[in-house]
Amino acid sequence: MNVKRIALTASILGSGIVFLDSTIVNVALPSIRADLHGGLAQQQWIVEAYLLTLSSLLLVGGSLGDLLGRKRIFSSGLIGFGVCSLLCAIAPSSGILIGARAVQGIAGAMLVPSTLALIMDTFDDRERAAAIGSWTAWTGISTVIGPLGGGALIQIASWRWIFAINLVPVLITLELLRRLPADRRTPGHVDIPGALLCALGLGGPVFALIEQPTYGWSDPRVAVPLIGGVILFASFIAWERRSPAPMLPLHLFTIRNFSVGNLTTLTMYAGLGVATFFVVLFIQEVGGYTPLQAGMSLLPITLISFTLSRRFGVLADRFGPHLFMGIGPIVGGVGLLLLSRAGAGADYPTQILPGIVVFGLGLSATVAPLTATVLSSVEAGHSGVASGVNNAVARVAGLLAIAALGAVVSGSFARQLDHDLASKPLTPQTRAAVNSHRTRPLVTDASDVPAAQRTLVETALVNSSVQAFRTGMLIAAALVGLGGVISLVGIENPRPRVRCADCPGGALAPPSEEAATAA
Repeated sequence: MNVKRIALTASILGSGIVFLDSTIVNVALPSIRADLHGGLAQQQWIVEAYLLTLSSLLLVGGSLGDLLGRKRIFSSGLIGFGVCSLLCAIAPSSGILIGARAVQGIAGAMLVPSTLALIMDTFDDRERAAAIGSWTAWTGISTVIGPLGGGALIQIASWRWIFAINLVPVLITLELLRRLPADRRTPGHVDIPGALLCALGLGGPVFALIEQPTYGWSDPRVAVPLIGGVILFASFIAWERRSPAPMLPLHLFTIRNFSVGNLTTLTMYAGLGVATFFVVLFIQEVGGYTPLQAGMSLLPITLISFTLSRRFGVLADRFGPHLFMGIGPIVGGVGLLLLSRAGAGADYPTQILPGIVVFGLGLSATVAPLTATVLSSVEAGHSGVASGVNNAVARVAGLLAIAALGAVVSGSFARQLDHDLASKPLTPQTRAAVNSHRTRPLVTDASDVPAAQRTLVETALVNSSVQAFRTGMLIAAALVGLGGVISLVGIENPRPRVRCADCPGGALAPPSEEAATAA
């Protein structure tokens, strides 16, 4: 196995276990609760502790990879992830499991940016987008394997095995990394104040976005970390402006493709987060799908990505990323518009599948060119922090969009419910039940309504849920499509600054330093 194949395989395995652990735990929560006797809050934090530290520290992890070496930080993250997986597997209580999950997220934040930066270091200009396409395709598979494989492990053995099994890919990846050449490092020292301000500045808003659906925006448990985090992140930017060795060189945002690419990431992943969240919820609550059927409904997106991501990466290398980053999100937005046609029955072949397929095509055409463009737009020594920025933008965009649009969808649901029942003579018991439903969009169970008026209320709940779902899908489609418009206007196909004979590089990357010097 040559060096390029080793690096790509290690990157796919390393990031794959991080993404897998983002989804596999969900299916295990009932078994964990029964075994460790935790309540609903403990179940939520088993998932959210991991998400919080992972999202908050991606930028820090990318910066450490640039300064200390991709291979070193990647390996350290893998070792930490493996140790924490073992601690999760043997955890005797919910508290210890939550703590181990939080540290596991820190380890994941160290290794994920290094996987993409390692690809950038290993592959030459004309091969990078294709390699990132392979990375995208295979890591996407991990999100499907997670729930399915996790369910099988729980049924055959125990929930503890979903963590213990991580040790196998961790050990394989460490062995692959051992075969790679020495690290490339960027001169400088670790910006400790910047790292702390960044982690806390991102951590506060992420915590607030996670807790907002439970407590609401006005609750101090949400408002204080949100406002405090914004202040700390502003302090981080101010510190980076005057730091002699900043963790995040702010001049990166003056690079056109870097800034536009991250703006596209923000809008597109916001729409993606909203769409996947509400589609799965809608088809279960309104369409009557089982949890397994709901999970399988999005499988075509993964299969399309697996089949086409590398091919679109190759094409973007050949022709430039501009059209792929522009047309891809617009096609994805059309797919979400098709999904907005879904009605109460949510018939899969006619109402769900066409939109899923079109959305999958648009997503596959966009992701590899987008990632490669963002990373290739910066100097090689900053690809780690660039990866951290792009990953953090994608994760925070999804959280922010779900929190913000949740209020819009709830408002649409409540207005439609009030409209449908305004002229109906409801009993006091029915009116009280309806009032409790106004804050629970896309939930159509009316078992708490007196039998005489249950059918009437159920019909109104279904109609209101369909209207609220369509509102959410229209906004998601607009966000995804906006990313395409931004790219069409702002993304430039990089042009080589040396003769082709001297630098046979791809369209996505600037020429090498040696070639530029020779010119």
